[in-house]
Order: sequence, then structure tokens, then C-alpha cells
Amino acid sequence: MKTKSIILVGVGGQGSVVASRILGNLLLSQGFDAKVSEVHGMSQRGGAVSTYVKYGKEVHSPVVEKGEADIMVAFEQMEAARWLSYLKIGGKLIVSTQKLPPMPVITGAAQYNENIIDKIKALGVDTISVDALGLAVQAGNARTSNVVMMGVLSNIMDFELAAWQKALEESVPPKALEENKKAFELGRNISEKVKEV
Repeated sequence: MKTKSIILVGVGGQGSVVASRILGNLLLSQGFDAKVSEVHGMSQRGGAVSTYVKYGKEVHSPVVEKGEADIMVAFEQMEAARWLSYLKIGGKLIVSTQKLPPMPVITGAAQYNENIIDKIKALGVDTISVDALGLAVQAGNARTSNVVMMGVLSNIMDFELAAWQKALEESVPPKALEENKKAFELGRNISEKVKEV
């Protein structure tokens, strides 16, 4: 099969490490050669981060070049805009409506762009926007918004639900498993009408 690429972008503290672990465990369980990059950027809370995931019959490097990603999962709006050039033409963007202003915005040196998601959609990008934070709070823990996004992603990747659930169980601490399962289910349920890539 042709190698596929997914890029996860957001800011530190949003759980991109756990999300990429879920994806990596899922893909390996399905017999793919899968490579997951380390988190790039400032992974402490508030710094921009990105993680690359590539999978296929044989994968030599996890690096995703501009215009190559089949899917982008953006945990924050401005990061979606910053990394949009990495999405291939015809690729799919899953973006959280959450806004986490970077330091220049907080200090007043820059402004947070308005209507980012609408502007991205106006470019013709196939976009699913999700109130991941609201659903995570509904699941019982605001920190599970990353897993809400994995639930949304599960509807556009052609893998059995049981495989996703197993990957989730392997990737999150047992004490947090129930609220993460609920978060995943909420993300999956809002996007059941979404077509596969």
C-alpha cells in the first residue's frame, strides 16, 4: 500500500504525545510499518509542538514534508493555520475550536487571528471542526480533548473500533482509562457521518 502521513499539531500540554502513542499502537497492531517522530518544538505547556506519523508497508523515516500529510489533527486553531502548508491537496483537517494564545499574543506584541477556521474552510480545505474541549469536559476531564480528537479521527480511518479501543487501553494510564474511553466515544459519535479518507 501507499505510505500515508498524519501530522498532529498543537501546543505543549494538549496531549499530542498520548495521541501519537495511540496512533502508533493502533497502526502497529494492524500490521503496518509505522514511524512516529518525537515531538518537535517546545513540549512544555504553551510552546508549539508537532508530531509526524507515517505508516505503510515499509516506512524509512517519520518526517512529513510540506504538502504531504493526508490528515492533519490540530488541537488548536492558530497551529492549524501555521501548519496548513503540510496538508496535501485533497487532505483532511480535523481542528479543535480551542484557542490557546501564544506568548506574543499574551504579552500584547501580536494579535490572535479571528475566524481562523472559517478562513481555512474558505480555501476549500476539507475541514472538520470540533469543540474538543467542551466534549472533554463532558467526559469528565478537560485534559482528554486529545482523545476526543482521536475519536473523530477514528471515523475517517478504516480500522475496526475494537483496534482503536485496544490502542487507547495501551496508551493511557489505567486510572484515567474510563474518562478517556468516554472522551473517545464522544468524539466518535459527533463525527459518525464523516466519510473515510
